[in-house]
Amino acid sequence: MSSELFDAIDYLEKEKGINKEVLMEALEAALISAYKKNFKSATNVRVDLDEKSGGMYVYARKQIVEEVLDPQQEMSIDEAKKIDPNYDIDDVLEIEVTPKDFGRIAAQAAKQVVTQRVREAERGVIFSEYVDREDDVMTGIIQRKDARFTYINLGKVEARLPVAEQMPTEEYHVHDRIKVYVTKVENSNKGPHIYVSRTHPGLLKRLFEMEVPEIYDGTVEITSVAREAGDRSKISVYAPDPEIDPVGSCVGQRGGRVQAIVNELKGEKIDIVQWSEDPVVYVSNALSPAKVLKVLVEEEDKATTVIVPDYQLSLAIGKRGQNARLAAKLTGWKIDIKSETEAREEGLLAQDEEINEEDIVEDSFYSAIEDNPFHD
Repeated sequence: MSSELFDAIDYLEKEKGINKEVLMEALEAALISAYKKNFKSATNVRVDLDEKSGGMYVYARKQIVEEVLDPQQEMSIDEAKKIDPNYDIDDVLEIEVTPKDFGRIAAQAAKQVVTQRVREAERGVIFSEYVDREDDVMTGIIQRKDARFTYINLGKVEARLPVAEQMPTEEYHVHDRIKVYVTKVENSNKGPHIYVSRTHPGLLKRLFEMEVPEIYDGTVEITSVAREAGDRSKISVYAPDPEIDPVGSCVGQRGGRVQAIVNELKGEKIDIVQWSEDPVVYVSNALSPAKVLKVLVEEEDKATTVIVPDYQLSLAIGKRGQNARLAAKLTGWKIDIKSETEAREEGLLAQDEEINEEDIVEDSFYSAIEDNPFHD
């Protein structure tokens, strides 16, 4: 076995990042297999590879026993002591059995096995690289499509975008560049399988982290995300420092930051609201752009009854209940919306009770909606 083989192993470790020990173990296993196959040996053998000389040696391993039952695997204590008086029962004795022409045969037999182990090791390296990207956003290029997936080239691997994770408002064309959210990385015999999404709420969160430095460095925190992909989303933000405007930080100058995210999501409407530990304020903010008159809180059931002006009822509920539904997902509170008239009829508001809208609703909301910021 020439030293060129060991040079090649060193090269594979440096260029492909494959652990040298993995390659050496694969080579040893291949040589043992070749020896047993070509020389029809059932003997337990060990292969020793000498990197300095480039030599290869095969040793038969036999256990020392009192009475030999299997000559291929065992040697009597009397025979062993003839070789070395220090041997004892249950010791293992090794005898070199390297055939003269084994180098040529072994090289041929080992080639396929080593190649397979190299492929497996490469897959392991790729898996290790991408498994750390779960819950992250990556940019790729659409390669092809079938009935189940859109396949996206992420560099060293092809990711799968299932139909269920595709935005209904988007069309996916081959060679298009696209950002995706990595939901799962699995290892398999054929290499790593990476599944990605365009509808996951995590995509919206990561895009804000990429566009808003204050979120990336922790100055502003994202507390919750509610998303109906391709149509509308709500995101709540909070700044521990009262001097910092978390909503304004996300919006950016002239709406530049949030508009970049809207463009990436092909026009998806995004409401940005300020989080509050007070459920009255938080629920009111979450229902924006609707104006809220009063919020009645039932802590035990984590439920709220929200009273809005009659003319704001449809805006608070939203088309097909979307605004109320997203607000409930965002806050984690059940939300029952009633008009002012209905609330007075049910006794939730006294007939002579007057409420100022501004007592509850704060300027802590921004809606990134094309053309009309208060269009629902």
